[in-house]
This record gives sequence, structure tokens and C-alpha cells, in this order.
Amino acid sequence: MTIENVNSRIPDRREIQKGLRVLIVLKQDQRSGRLTEGIVQDILTKSASHPHGIKVQLESGDVGRVKEIKK
Repeated sequence: MTIENVNSRIPDRREIQKGLRVLIVLKQDQRSGRLTEGIVQDILTKSASHPHGIKVQLESGDVGRVKEIKK
């Protein structure tokens, strides 16, 4: 599922956990800002924060940077 970008604060690593529903931006969608929704399978970024978002892999296999946590 893809969604157009909504500007909001980028979550830190401590806010992201496996099983959480998030919106990520895929590498190929960085210019358009289109977001992809999914469930976090793995957290790939080791640092506490990243200016463009924490990189994760979704259960679907998609990899991208978290832009928003779904409530």
C-alpha cells in the first residue's frame, strides 16, 4: 500500500520496534516522497537517530526509512 508523503517529525530508533506498523519511503520513491505502509520485520540502522529516518525492512521485504509510525 502506498500513500503520499505527510510532513511530520521523523521517529528515533527507540520509538521503532519489530511488529510496529509504519510508513517508510523506499529508495526509488525518495524524489516523489511517496510512502509505503507495512510492519517492521528488522531494524537496520544501528545509530539512535538518522536525519532521513531509521532504515527498516518490512515483512513484505521492502527496505526504506521510517517517516511515520501508524497509530
